[in-house]
Amino acid sequence: MAMVRKFGRPDLFVTFTCNPTWVDILNVLEGPQRPEDRPDIVVHVFKMKLTELLDDIIKRNLFGRVISYIYVIEFQKRGLPHAHILLTLDTYSKIRTKADIDKYVSAELPDPIADPTLFQIITKCMIHGPCGTLNPNSPCMREGVCTKQYPKEFREKTEENTNGYPMYQRKYTESVRIGRHDLDNRWIVPYSPWLSKKFNAHINVEVCASIKSVKYLYKYVYKGHDAASIRFENEKTLDHDKILSFLDGIYFNAPETMWRLNEFNLSEKSHTVVRLAVHLPDKQAIVYQDGQEEEAVARSVARQTTLTVWFELNKNDQDSHNYLYTDISHYYTFNKSVMKWQKRQRGGEQVIGRMPVVNIQDSERYHLRLLLSRKLGAVSFEDLKTVDGVVCNTFQQACKTQGLLEEDQHWYDTLNEAIQTRAPFQLRLLFAMNCGFGEVNDIPELWFRYKDALSEDFARQYSEDSGPQYALAVIEEFLKHYNLNFKKLKLPTVHLPAALSNLPSFDILVEQQKGQINAPKLNEEQKLVFDTILNAIYDNKEDTSRLFFLDGPAGTGKPFLYNTWLHTIRGKGHHVTPVASTGIAATLLNGGRTTHSFFKIPIVLNATSICNVKPNTQPR
Repeated sequence: MAMVRKFGRPDLFVTFTCNPTWVDILNVLEGPQRPEDRPDIVVHVFKMKLTELLDDIIKRNLFGRVISYIYVIEFQKRGLPHAHILLTLDTYSKIRTKADIDKYVSAELPDPIADPTLFQIITKCMIHGPCGTLNPNSPCMREGVCTKQYPKEFREKTEENTNGYPMYQRKYTESVRIGRHDLDNRWIVPYSPWLSKKFNAHINVEVCASIKSVKYLYKYVYKGHDAASIRFENEKTLDHDKILSFLDGIYFNAPETMWRLNEFNLSEKSHTVVRLAVHLPDKQAIVYQDGQEEEAVARSVARQTTLTVWFELNKNDQDSHNYLYTDISHYYTFNKSVMKWQKRQRGGEQVIGRMPVVNIQDSERYHLRLLLSRKLGAVSFEDLKTVDGVVCNTFQQACKTQGLLEEDQHWYDTLNEAIQTRAPFQLRLLFAMNCGFGEVNDIPELWFRYKDALSEDFARQYSEDSGPQYALAVIEEFLKHYNLNFKKLKLPTVHLPAALSNLPSFDILVEQQKGQINAPKLNEEQKLVFDTILNAIYDNKEDTSRLFFLDGPAGTGKPFLYNTWLHTIRGKGHHVTPVASTGIAATLLNGGRTTHSFFKIPIVLNATSICNVKPNTQPR
């Protein structure tokens, strides 16, 4: 994200997947060998192809001049490697218009007569699924709906998207027989004709410059491997280890093992990001082993950090006074062996300095960071606290004396920085903390500027109009911990019925479809329970039991049964909120909430504890 702060949003997102039927692989197999028998050959060929693809894009400027890039290697379940690549173009190469998009990306079947080679490659490598009604068991299907939103809609012309990938041109055409299905342009994964034809592989090319929350792109790229934890047990032994069930394990398939044995990079980026220490005097981090605490403390007395060494550099090098702490790594390199900043001879343009995020509750360190981002040539912590020859008692006082806290710009900077990497629920908590701990001059203006970012998830889940109202409702709950209210802060009143404020929004037809797809998949016992409880919900007889206890060992499909109920009930137009005792259990349920959250149960309970639900109101 330090690269995003310096160069802006990425412009292109490319996914390059190994093709096991490449001639380069097949030609070196011996006898009856298949590609899966020779992972060493597969990974070497993919590595060479990846290098060539990156050269085409970065060195030969296929899409224009690239000023920054990252790529990460992952391995599919079946073992094939693929690369996720994010590219940022320079100002003159930016993809700004619909014509620019169409120039580089296509989402249509090529003409089989004009270019039969490309047609064959696209129909083999760039068809999604199929899924949906054609194949309900496709891996992309979740609760009866394709997670990638295929098939797409036909579209006469490419349309830009204010927050997402463009809606590419997909003209109506007659279906083409591909495998066992008749498919058309709605099923084509966006691609670059030039790259697809050269590499004969699945190469998904997406224009991503219009995506507002680029943090999700980077989180997707760096999401890591699927994890699992397994062990062998005596089948007669019943020992449910709850701790083990939450431990993550990682498995390596043969191609990934070969990749690692060859010491190929699993990720690479165009720039080196240097993490700059931000700590209070004598409060630098100490790493130690149990039983060696005293020795570690003794060593730390003489241990230097990038910050303390920066002070020393400023004492001895006048040139360094021209650069802020955040920029020093651009002109000097930190030599860990001698713990010194040394002037760079070359390569500084490929280095970015980054200070860690500091919580506003850590007030002194927060204001120290603010001073480091403003003051040139500081030679000590005391120097940072000195204003007009007077040493302030605290870093916060120094910020106030210099006028850094008079305007709200530092609060804007704080939120701007957090938006790059933090989720909306974290931003809402930060906003509330700023109001509770900080001295924000114009809180309504702060809300107005950042309401879209603070309500991004709610706007996506509900609507753009109601999203900010849901965000305000959550912020209002946070502010109660600081004995603050919206009237005091002059924030807008929440216009949201209490009974609806936390109920999930849903499309009745979609819920009906999900319920109809899931219900036939229930086994005999699940179907009996499903019908019994569903009948109890809609049976108005007074003697009908409405309290049930459903029990079953792990893996028997309880969450699937619960969610089938939820979809079926919502499909009838009724609101229902599932409540679970833990957050982990709640995440397994569609629209799930925790009991503490929904019923306002105090975290710490005693004999006099009561739920914090006001009389004559609905829980929310």
